[in-house]
Amino acid sequence: MATESTAEAPAKPKKKKLIIIIAAVVLLVVAGGGAGLFFMNKAKHAAEDGEEAAHVDTTPKVPPTFLPIENMVVNLADPGGERFAQIGVTLELMDKKTEDQVKAYMPSIRNAILLLVSQRTSEELLQREGKEKLASDILVEVSRPLGFAPKVAEKKAKSEKAEKGEKDDEVPKKSAKGKNPVQAVLFSSFIVQ
Repeated sequence: MATESTAEAPAKPKKKKLIIIIAAVVLLVVAGGGAGLFFMNKAKHAAEDGEEAAHVDTTPKVPPTFLPIENMVVNLADPGGERFAQIGVTLELMDKKTEDQVKAYMPSIRNAILLLVSQRTSEELLQREGKEKLASDILVEVSRPLGFAPKVAEKKAKSEKAEKGEKDDEVPKKSAKGKNPVQAVLFSSFIVQ
């Protein structure tokens, strides 16, 4: 009989460990389910109140379209006219439709870019700030034929009108509703000699 009581004694601690593990797993499942319900309920109430849930983005992410423009070689505005720049530009566009629109205006866009670069000196273009300013100016020129005049262009036009003593309301506002489909101007190559 002594052997029967010793056999039952080790079985009890194993059962206790098993019960503790099962209880812990059940507790974790219940806590996780409760947290999930809480957050789903919170998002539902936010949507009912007219607020958008900050972490829920229902718009599908569409990759941008990149439109490379042929490299351009331009004489710079340095004294003596011996310096030039070779610049490769790639436009980051919202979609393929915008690409077709930009291609339709490509001769005037290339002309505007060439004129912008030819007004710069090599000293300006060798600095990061000069390149960033050139990129923002190119963005304005590319956006203009599409009917978008970024705020930079509007501010520039207002300041030019103010210098001439003209009224602010005479500034042409060519901005269209919505987001500018030309998202960025990227340099694929930039050589100044």
